[in-house]
Amino acid sequence: MIYLDNAATTLQKPPVVGEAMLEALQTAGNPGRGAHEPTLHAARLVYDARAALAELFGAESPACIAFASNATQALNTAIGGLIGPADHVITTVCEHNSVLRPLYRLREQGTQLSFVGVDDRAVLRYEQFEELLRPNTKAVVVTGASNVTGNATDLAFVAHFAKKHGLLLIVDAAQTAGACPIPVKKLGIDVLCFTGHKGMLGPQGTGGLYVRPGLRAAPLVVGGSGVHSFDERHPAEMPTALEAGTLNVPGIAGLGAGVRWILKQGVETLQAKEIALARLFYEAVREIPGVVVYGSFAEPRAPIVSLNLAGEDSARVADALWEEFGICVRAGAHCAPLMHKALGTVEQGMVRFSFSHQNTEAEALAAAQALRALALEE
Repeated sequence: MIYLDNAATTLQKPPVVGEAMLEALQTAGNPGRGAHEPTLHAARLVYDARAALAELFGAESPACIAFASNATQALNTAIGGLIGPADHVITTVCEHNSVLRPLYRLREQGTQLSFVGVDDRAVLRYEQFEELLRPNTKAVVVTGASNVTGNATDLAFVAHFAKKHGLLLIVDAAQTAGACPIPVKKLGIDVLCFTGHKGMLGPQGTGGLYVRPGLRAAPLVVGGSGVHSFDERHPAEMPTALEAGTLNVPGIAGLGAGVRWILKQGVETLQAKEIALARLFYEAVREIPGVVVYGSFAEPRAPIVSLNLAGEDSARVADALWEEFGICVRAGAHCAPLMHKALGTVEQGMVRFSFSHQNTEAEALAAAQALRALALEE
């Protein structure tokens, strides 16, 4: 089997991830709910994961990191907790439904939305940010990189725009957290939402958000916190402010182990290998007759190559890659409908090949050869 569906979830995790999860499952109590050793051990595991994430993102302190079950929950927390009915939001056609649907729900309550478009290479039209600005613009919500094309967002540009106009910057880092450097303090990002099961090599069911010190977002969920039990309102101090109920301690332990492993290897080192693999595959397939590749490969990007084979339905191509060659890819709309509308692939979808540092050059070339074989069958 050749696994090239890492943009959906990484499959090959470092052994330390599973080991940390099993150890926590067998030894960790409920953090913040007692003073005995099992609960203190759990609290230390959670804190260590916060500290690792703060180091990864260049955050001010571990207290800036709140845990969630995935990037979707984190984005719902950030968008719903910071934006109101009287506000205007600038976002882009590159966004995943984890951004779009929370914004659409707010639009039903009166929030105004504007969308930055893309050119024929799916690169954002950055000049439109200024054009879309309104007196009541409150926030900019952007993805770190498109999960469809792999094109990266110029976060330095967007952060400068947001700071210039006093806007909040919320970043969906589902495709970029752990896969490339994201210095939140240096860039001026207000909220960074991440998932654990992709570039950070953690288990599914983990994720969270970085929140700039001094910024308060209304919590998505309130309830037990282990502190201030007689208060009618949920605690306002981070990170408890955005965490209610018992945390997924085994999952968080695994996530922390994955992040520590990445920090030891070096984010830039892993990124360079992944981009090199994606580039190798791209160069091997772009001249195959009938293959159409989407996105710009002259720009910074995530290790994703999305394409179509002539007029063939993307799902049929993905099925053939698995059934005939044992290659795992993702086909369809990838939960990003506006990008497909922009590129004219609503009906056909796309076949997405996404690479991890765990992949090899031989696997990338084998995938290209399999696609060439399918093209010859057409």
